Amino acid sequence: MSRSVNMSTTALPREVQAIRDAIALAMRVPDPQRPSQTIGRAKAGIYAFFDYDGEPIYVGQTAEGFSARIGRHLTGQRSDAVAKYVLDPFEVHTVSMWSLPLIGDMPAGQRKAALDPYEYTVYRQLLKESTFGAILNEGEIAAGPIQVLPRPVREVIIPDHIFPDRSHPDVRIARRAQTISLLAKNISERKVSKGLRRTLLTQTERLNSLARRRFEATEGVIELEEEEGSVGSPNLFSVDASYPSERLSGS
Repeated sequence: MSRSVNMSTTALPREVQAIRDAIALAMRVPDPQRPSQTIGRAKAGIYAFFDYDGEPIYVGQTAEGFSARIGRHLTGQRSDAVAKYVLDPFEVHTVSMWSLPLIGDMPAGQRKAALDPYEYTVYRQLLKESTFGAILNEGEIAAGPIQVLPRPVREVIIPDHIFPDRSHPDVRIARRAQTISLLAKNISERKVSKGLRRTLLTQTERLNSLARRRFEATEGVIELEEEEGSVGSPNLFSVDASYPSERLSGS
């Protein structure tokens, strides 16, 4: 049975709306430092994004509130990190937020300097947690004194019914390869910072790791389709992922 398409709809695709709803719900969690307010209304703090493997991928600070700042990154609003293909919002599975209300109570012009050492502290912590010893930030995070961090709010923003499709390794490999291509194109067309080139290197290492894990998880089996008109089942070769390409070609 055919169905008509509503060309005049103003509703977002259901997957997009579900993620926006999950982000909004995360912002309504009570702030551990000020339980009378929600974390989204905290005026100042540090945030970090993690991918589907729990790998830290981005850290930032906000002096305007988590809801506004994280919303710009993840809901299609203006974000330099997204615009430069440093961060793909599709990769973000979990958000951590460290509220710093005493800094939020400062005059707006004083907040950034006060936040810097906390951002550096989270950054150093994430580097230790990272499999690659790197995250995707383009800008240099200024070194400073290590601070005692408050308890963070850590929330998953991908609903369970979306998780299987979003987390599928082949989808993630394709998205990551696309991001690398766009980032490389961006670099090739303008004079860029050393940090952006570092981000490209980190992304390629992340793609290689994901592709290798995917290959090894399928036990190195490559399915080759037979030519049209041939009879029989597909030809399967069991290939050791560590073999150089010359071994595969017979040279």
